[in-house]
Amino acid sequence: MSSVERLKSWARAIKRDVVALWFAGRDPRTPRMAKIGAALVAAYALSPIDLIPDFIPIAGYLDDLILVPIGIVIVVRMIPSPLMAEFRTTAELAIQRPISRTAARLFIAAWVLAAAALAYAVISWLAVAHAPR
Repeated sequence: MSSVERLKSWARAIKRDVVALWFAGRDPRTPRMAKIGAALVAAYALSPIDLIPDFIPIAGYLDDLILVPIGIVIVVRMIPSPLMAEFRTTAELAIQRPISRTAARLFIAAWVLAAAALAYAVISWLAVAHAPR
């Protein structure tokens, strides 16, 4: 297997595991700490907004290449193997279905609202800090 094929296979496994963790985070059989970790990893990986934006050279992609796989490994170890195998099978089937544009819109709306709230808070703080006395 060539390096490119191995890289593609690794990327598909990461994508599958992120979706599997999304299912794990919503399943009542998943242990509580694993459920919290699964929800955090899946939300970060599936969110269109990154901790370090991708337009920042090198560092922008490093968070995706390092943080997400490390989070996946940690959380997968917290989930019983038979249960994780079931989530991976469900994820494989879900990946083959059409993409949910509604979910993408919800993620984008949430981040836009968060950015607007932050901008409002900063502008309000600047107005108070620089107000004439």
